[in-house]
Amino acid sequence: MKRSLALRWTAGAATAITSAAIALMLPMSPAQAADNLSLSAGADGSSKASGTSYGNVKDGNTSTYWAPTSATGSVSVKWTSATTVSSAVIKQASGGGTISAWRVLNADSGSVLTSGSGSPSTISFTSTALKKLTFEITSASAAPRIAEFETYNGGGTTPTTSPTASPTTSPTSGTGTPTGAWPSSAGSVSVSGTISVSGTFDGGMKTYCCIGDGSQSESQDPMFSIANGGTLQNVIIGSPAGDGVHCEGTCTIKNVWWNDIGEDAATFKGTGGGTSYVIGGGARSGSDKTFQHNGNGTVSISGFYLSGSGKLYRGCGNCTTSYQRNVKIDNVLLNDIDMVAGINSNWGDVATITRVTISNSSSVVVCGKYKGVAKGSEPTYLGEGWNDANCKVTQSDITYK
Repeated sequence: MKRSLALRWTAGAATAITSAAIALMLPMSPAQAADNLSLSAGADGSSKASGTSYGNVKDGNTSTYWAPTSATGSVSVKWTSATTVSSAVIKQASGGGTISAWRVLNADSGSVLTSGSGSPSTISFTSTALKKLTFEITSASAAPRIAEFETYNGGGTTPTTSPTASPTTSPTSGTGTPTGAWPSSAGSVSVSGTISVSGTFDGGMKTYCCIGDGSQSESQDPMFSIANGGTLQNVIIGSPAGDGVHCEGTCTIKNVWWNDIGEDAATFKGTGGGTSYVIGGGARSGSDKTFQHNGNGTVSISGFYLSGSGKLYRGCGNCTTSYQRNVKIDNVLLNDIDMVAGINSNWGDVATITRVTISNSSSVVVCGKYKGVAKGSEPTYLGEGWNDANCKVTQSDITYK
C-alpha cells in the first residue's frame, strides 16, 4: 500500500521537452555549481603518476583524475585569497588503489583539520579560512585515483529534527544540514520520455514531470538516465516519475528532490566499481526502497532528507548477478521510515552509518542484514546488526526524536 504523503505535480505553463533524450557533453561549469569552491581554485601536489594532472581534481569532470606515483601522496586546491571552507567531497575513479588512511590539512599552517580511515567521501571539519587545502593519503593498497577534490563552505553539522519554514542552508545549495524544508519550484518542464544525461545536467530547480503510471512496477522507464561519470543536480522530480533516476556507472546526484518516490527514487547499476554520490536533496512518499543498489562499488549518501518510505538504501538481494556492495550514510534526517539500510551480509556488504537523526519511527531498523539469493527467490531477513563486520554503526551514531 502506497503511503499517503504524495504531493502531485500540477501542470501549468510548462516548458516542453519533446525529445526523449537530452545529452550534455560538457563538464560542470562554475556557473552551474558555484558552491564547489574548487572549480575556481588552482591545484598542486606531492607527485603525479604518468598521464595524470593535479588540475584534474578540480575540473568538474569525473572521467579525469590525479594519482600519486606511489600508494601515498597529497593533492591540494589553492586560492589567491583566503577562502572559508568547511567540507570536502572526495570522488575516486575506478581502477586505483584502496585508501586505508588519510588526512585533510590546512596547508597554510600545516595543521590537521581532520583525519580518518577507509575510503572517504564527504568530509566535514571546522570552518576555516585558508588559501590552500590539502588532501593527504597516508596509507593505501596502491596508488589511488582521485577524480575530484570538491570543497564547500557548508555542511558538517548534525541534522535538526523539525522541518522549518526555511532551511538553515538554502535547498538549492545541495550541501549542509537537512532540516525537512522543501525547496520552491522555479518552474515546470513537461517530460515525454527518459532524459539521458552525460556530463552535467543542471535543472535550475524546476519541476520535471511526468513519466510512468505511479505504480510499483519495475518495468517502467526512468525519468533520468545518467551515464558513467555524469552529474544530475538542482532538479525537482514530479509525480509520477516512473522508475526515478538510473545511474548507469558511477554518478553524482546533487540537490535532487523527489516529490513522490514512486517505485525507487534512484537505482545504481554500475558494475565497474568506484563510488556514486547522493549529496543533499530529499524524497518523500514511498512504500519500499528509496535508493536501490543493483551494481557493485559504493553508494555514498550525505546531507539527505527522507520522509515516509520503507528503506533509505537497499542492496539488491536477488538480482541476476550478485555483488559485494558498500554504502556510506552520513548526516541524514529520516522521518517515518522502516529501515535505514538493508544489506546482504552473506555477500560481504558493508554499511557505514554516522550522524543519523530519526523521527516518528519507533521501531526502525538501522542496519538490516539479509541473506542474498539467486534471481527468482526472495532474500531471507537475518536480523539487525550493530558495530560488526557488516554494520559499522553504533548507538551513539543515531539520534531518535
